[in-house]
Amino acid sequence: MINDNYYEKANFRALIEDDEIGKVEERLNIIEVFLNTEEHVTLEEMMHLLQDRGYDYDPEFVRQCMNRWVEHGFAQKGQFEGQPPRYEHRHLGKHHDHLICTKCGRIEEFRNEDMERLQVKVATTQGFHMLQHKMEIYGICSRCLSQRSLLMPLAMAKSGEDVVIKDIMGGRHARSRLASMGLRRGDHLEIINNNGLGRLIVGHGPTRLAMGRGIARKIMVSLAPQHQGEER
Repeated sequence: MINDNYYEKANFRALIEDDEIGKVEERLNIIEVFLNTEEHVTLEEMMHLLQDRGYDYDPEFVRQCMNRWVEHGFAQKGQFEGQPPRYEHRHLGKHHDHLICTKCGRIEEFRNEDMERLQVKVATTQGFHMLQHKMEIYGICSRCLSQRSLLMPLAMAKSGEDVVIKDIMGGRHARSRLASMGLRRGDHLEIINNNGLGRLIVGHGPTRLAMGRGIARKIMVSLAPQHQGEER
């Protein structure tokens, strides 16, 4: 049985033959490998896939091919936060959104009809004619959540999480310093920014606090109840 990839490959052949850009068979080899992945691949990952199939193409040639697929509508190029550009197969007439794990980088596709209708309704209410849209939800995937300890240093919490202070490690100096910041056991904190480098920015009630990573490692926290519910 002939599948959709066969027709897409034939469609692509016709387009690039009309363009008269040469190296048609090489380009078709690359797109065949790409169409068979159905993953969100970086250029580096694409090179590995090609090498696994016995192909040895110049990275710049592969990059040009990928970008031409985007131009012709066979692929989409996405830039997710904290990751290099990724390419995915574009299926005509089909739309999906993305869940991106900020810990392992895993990308999951999803589609929700209620959400799609709501977006159209919101745009219409504002007198806005929507042409296209994308939604990217950043968080922690179920696989990474299952590997996390129930109790962890504040320095390990992710941006966007709400946590509760469970214990304060270290000596009297550390405890006094945290007390001067108004931080005590049982307090709720919102992680505003923790990129793994430099200071953390946390929300404590109406106040934003900047905290060094050393002191943040002495504060033991757990996910706030609403995040624990997501973990289950």
